[in-house]
Amino acid sequence: METKFIKISNGYTVPRSEIPHLPFTDFREQALSIIKDGGKVVQFFAYKDATAIKLIAVLRTNELFAATADAPDSYSSFTTECEQFHMFEREIAEQFGINPQGHPWLKMVRYHPNYTGKPDIFDNDYTKDIPGNYNYYKVNGDEVHEVAVGPVHAGVIEPGHFRFNCVGERVFHLEIQLGYQHRGIENLLLNVENRRLPIIIESIAGDTTVANSTSMAQAVESLTGIKTDKGSKIIRTIALELERIANHTGDLGALSGDVAFLPPANYFGRMRGDFLNMTLLICGNRLGKGVVRPGGVRFSIDNDISKELMSRINVLEPQMQHVIDLLFETPSVRARFEGCGTVSTYDAQKLGLVGPAGRASGIQNDMRRDFPTEYYTNIDIPEYAEPTCDVYARARVRADEIMFSINTIKSLLENEIETQTIDFGNYNLLPSSFVVTVNEAWRGELSHCVLTDKNGKIIKYKIKDPSFHNWNGLSMSLRDTGISDFPLNNKSFNLSYCGFDL
Repeated sequence: METKFIKISNGYTVPRSEIPHLPFTDFREQALSIIKDGGKVVQFFAYKDATAIKLIAVLRTNELFAATADAPDSYSSFTTECEQFHMFEREIAEQFGINPQGHPWLKMVRYHPNYTGKPDIFDNDYTKDIPGNYNYYKVNGDEVHEVAVGPVHAGVIEPGHFRFNCVGERVFHLEIQLGYQHRGIENLLLNVENRRLPIIIESIAGDTTVANSTSMAQAVESLTGIKTDKGSKIIRTIALELERIANHTGDLGALSGDVAFLPPANYFGRMRGDFLNMTLLICGNRLGKGVVRPGGVRFSIDNDISKELMSRINVLEPQMQHVIDLLFETPSVRARFEGCGTVSTYDAQKLGLVGPAGRASGIQNDMRRDFPTEYYTNIDIPEYAEPTCDVYARARVRADEIMFSINTIKSLLENEIETQTIDFGNYNLLPSSFVVTVNEAWRGELSHCVLTDKNGKIIKYKIKDPSFHNWNGLSMSLRDTGISDFPLNNKSFNLSYCGFDL
């Protein structure tokens, strides 16, 4: 079937008038056809323009496609035919009161009144109470018992509730309930001056500061015509890879701790701090706040900083390889990792898993290679897909990516980096325009989408964190697994609460 969706380019503005506006039946048929032929859902959301509520879908194969349609009050759920639409349809139902009839598991995402004033479509009146105040999914049987974990957890961690249906230790089903700290970020972005966008965006999730900032900057640059120089692209790429290394290193340390192998847990913990301190050296803080702004970067990497970064990374590289080898060559670790929390390639494809979680289940996609931005257009990104689909694979992908990221940063530091540092003003955005940016954050595919009205005001700013795809993968990994392996599986995904709750 020849698609009626328009091909778009990553990070390039399209006039909204050029996005095909299809009859809803065509829109649904075309979107499902693209996904059934191997495509993936990048964005699917509703927005309100001057005349009506509309739906927009951004899908990807080896290219990006987009189309819109008027949103009906109800429609036959896409999820019944393509599971990838599951979370997106729930979000649309919550935000705009649009009913995806036949949706297999329709419940709220973040627990708030819908934006239209329409009656809520959900079966239970739990919108006025805390998330989770509804009848959880139950597995029937005399021997079935439930285990509830959270939303308050030990240590410094965000709230989330996990409800297990078990027989003894064996988990039949895990339901994950989030939404406890919905901050309304997307709506906030519609009502602030453009100069405040970077401050809000970089605070979405502290561990994804650079990736969110870069995604926003690319969108604004496209909507303003601002160009970035080569040096700023290199610095952004270095910052993104430092963010990736620090988080993957922390995850490997946590996985080590979960199997009570303390030497690598301690080594990884220390090295995570070392890599965070490299970001600190660049910009004055360890999370990368303030590095990226539309038009470039606020901090340069001069020759002295470059030499210091190179010196530190040369010291850390053999240490990292040694500790990775220690972890993966220890039989007791392999015994716990291998065969634990398997999510088959078939299930991962159906659920639309992204990033290391997807690659650990045999899905090759990496946005740095598939839709390269910044300096990734000059870097050959290898395919780190693993065939075993288990905790071992999710750990192995992280380890391989750490070593590749180290080599990438070293190659970028070999030559002098010249750039003009900038700050961000209150620029005017192109009117009646649309842009989507897709980047490979450390958890996977991150996308920001911006639509403006005829006056250049933002009417929709949509953020899709990779965790939006992957939480259901964590649920799937616990099926037919011992409940005592939940911490290990949970950390092997290490998904974002705040990136999801927005």
